[in-house]
Amino acid sequence: MHFLRYSKWFFLLSLLVILPGVYSLIRYGLRPSVDFTGGSLLEVRLPEGSELTQAAIEPLLPADFQLATLQQSGISQYQLKGSELSNDARQSLLLSLEEKFTSVEVLRSETIGPTLSAELLRKTLNAVILAATLITCYVWYRFRDLKYGVCATLAMFHDTLVLLGSFSLLGHFFGVEADVLFVTALLTTLSFSVHDTIVVYDRIRELRKKYVKHSYREILDAAVTETLARSINNSVTIILMLLSLSLLGGATIRWFSIALLIGAVTGTYSSPFTAVPLLGLWDNWQRRKQLSGKSK
Repeated sequence: MHFLRYSKWFFLLSLLVILPGVYSLIRYGLRPSVDFTGGSLLEVRLPEGSELTQAAIEPLLPADFQLATLQQSGISQYQLKGSELSNDARQSLLLSLEEKFTSVEVLRSETIGPTLSAELLRKTLNAVILAATLITCYVWYRFRDLKYGVCATLAMFHDTLVLLGSFSLLGHFFGVEADVLFVTALLTTLSFSVHDTIVVYDRIRELRKKYVKHSYREILDAAVTETLARSINNSVTIILMLLSLSLLGGATIRWFSIALLIGAVTGTYSSPFTAVPLLGLWDNWQRRKQLSGKSK
């Protein structure tokens, strides 16, 4: 099957998915959690049927606590996020909630200072850059050709943009926040993407040795044809598991599972339909450059 014949359509589909996310990233950005902004998070479970509103919680808040968001995280479960909350102020707030709702169960309580949050953000960015650089160098070394490393990195960049853009849109419309688990999902997506890409590239190398007389374009088509079924079969098992976690898992890991699910889907797509067509474009550019050099 001649997959490279439809390269323009593959790139067009990628643009249609990426552009809304990029626009959202530029316009709204990501919605950072307290992990990166600093402050306090308190998640509580109230008696069944109880409802906590902004108007109901404001009179109960300590004077030095600035509430940023109040959102429902489950049935009778609520998350309060805001400025840094001391232990005394936290106990005072919980006592006030107990007086109003009879019983209050603390599900999660976190306080992160501004220094720690800034350090965490810096380490996160460094981790993403380091991972991308090492993967590029590894693929370049493994296949002894710069174009393989660059194209694999561009495919990873494609997957990263899809995931970042998706969470920017989810954050704007549904209040989903990017936390440390999201960073874990992002790094996992990078590794998942390059894993499938290396499988296809390895097949390209084997076919080039086996069919010396065939054109590079024919080799690329054959490699995608021979590895596509295997990639899809492997990915479906992961996707089904992540889909189950997203639908049935608890609120704590739901968005982490969804981030991994998005990464698994886009990583499966990008290896044959982004990384390989990019190799074809690079090869065409090299051949045109050689022809223009000979004509001179």
